[in-house]
Amino acid sequence: MQDGENMIKTVAHVIHRRGRRVDDPGIDIPVADDLVSQPGSRSKNVDVSFYSRVEPLTTPDLEKAADMDWAWTIFPDDLAEYRRAHDERSKPHLRAAETSGDIEPTGIPDPGVDMTEVIRNKARELGFGEVGFTMYDNRYTYAHRKGWPKFQNAICLALEQDYQQTQTIPSLEGEYAHFGTYEIEAEIAIELAEHIRSLGYRAQMHLDSAEAGAFIPMFVNAGLGQLGANGQLLSPHFGSRSRLAMLTTDAPVIYDQPVDFGISNFCQECQVCVNRCPGRALIRDKVWYRGVQKNKVIYERCRPVMANYDGCGICMKVCPI
Repeated sequence: MQDGENMIKTVAHVIHRRGRRVDDPGIDIPVADDLVSQPGSRSKNVDVSFYSRVEPLTTPDLEKAADMDWAWTIFPDDLAEYRRAHDERSKPHLRAAETSGDIEPTGIPDPGVDMTEVIRNKARELGFGEVGFTMYDNRYTYAHRKGWPKFQNAICLALEQDYQQTQTIPSLEGEYAHFGTYEIEAEIAIELAEHIRSLGYRAQMHLDSAEAGAFIPMFVNAGLGQLGANGQLLSPHFGSRSRLAMLTTDAPVIYDQPVDFGISNFCQECQVCVNRCPGRALIRDKVWYRGVQKNKVIYERCRPVMANYDGCGICMKVCPI
């Protein structure tokens, strides 16, 4: 055997993806045999359902309210000023999201048109780099938001956070990228919702700070990525830099399926985020938590570092995907 021959890997399957931007050509992603696990995430439906009934999810804003209040007391002045300005700019978006499910359609539906590709193409035209469809899973709805989601079909949308700004993390510039991406995303999500209504269907917006529940399980089910060791959605195009939003709608759509990009097994070999986390908040080995097998983030270690270091985000910065 020649040197290097033992490094050749067998390709188990090839995944075809649309390009990063609407005019980019599609790409083929070969997944090596030793990275194959299973599409999406490993979970036990009976356990997910059980915990959603007896211990429904809550948001850190409510469950850890004291932590959130404390963080504001130690933010640097420039970060606190920026965050307050961001919160002000976001108020119209959040108000629009809260009432979005009650707005009547403005057009007449055409039952002969496949809404899946109409909506996907419009979302891509508006700037979303990742678009997928799945069923809204009420088991991931936060306790205080039960009953708020009105529609069954979920449109999962991702916008890319700027790479160069992300590489300055931890920094104020990194926070500009973080919250600035959410502001842009909210604006184009409003446009997409209005477009869906013009087609004769309803649309409800789930935005950052106005979401009904945990996004990532539905993004995984929609085939847009897999759960990484850093607790974030890892996608082929954006890596860990996806900023997420979602619309739910009564428009008839065809659901996408979860995909095995090889990310789950790659993370177990990589461990860069685990080793670089300044708070030691990431764990090496997966555990079963609320019915899902994952590398569980330890909130109590993560939060103080995020507050002290301009939002941290080291795990996002160092992720090689």
